[in-house]
Amino acid sequence: MEQIDRTTELYVDGLTCGHCVASVTEEVSEVPGVKNVEVILNAGGTSRVTVVSDVLLDDEALRDAVSEAGYVLKEIRRD
Repeated sequence: MEQIDRTTELYVDGLTCGHCVASVTEEVSEVPGVKNVEVILNAGGTSRVTVVSDVLLDDEALRDAVSEAGYVLKEIRRD
């Protein structure tokens, strides 16, 4: 069976710099099934985190990962 990549977008508040981006990228990358994480920083506003996976990601695991990095997950959108 062929695996299909899925894209999940997370909207995260509180990121202000490259260190914040690195922290969120590291924590979200540890969620099982995540293949790639890309953060578009909106310093002081809501940043978009695009997550590519080959499985349907668990919302609570994503929320916990963002929280572990020290930020607040506002919204999750899926393609």
